[in-house]
Amino acid sequence: MARVYAGILGTLAMAAVLCRGVKDSGGVDGTLSIATLALVGFALLGSILGHIAQSTVDESVRLKIERELNAHAAAAEGKPPAAT
Repeated sequence: MARVYAGILGTLAMAAVLCRGVKDSGGVDGTLSIATLALVGFALLGSILGHIAQSTVDESVRLKIERELNAHAAAAEGKPPAAT
């Protein structure tokens, strides 16, 4: 998920800077330099956000499966499931 977020945010930032450069009639060298920096910066940001999102999803799924396994084990032993 981190690579997807990095790819999307990086290219979106680069496209936005390039569009701004075209709209404002900016110079090619300056526009491409800023666009490259925006690409790298937002790709790093996207990578961090994607990693956080993936960790959150993984933890949520792990907890849900753990609760279901505990409930199943308790039902097999004839005990009421533990409150979580």
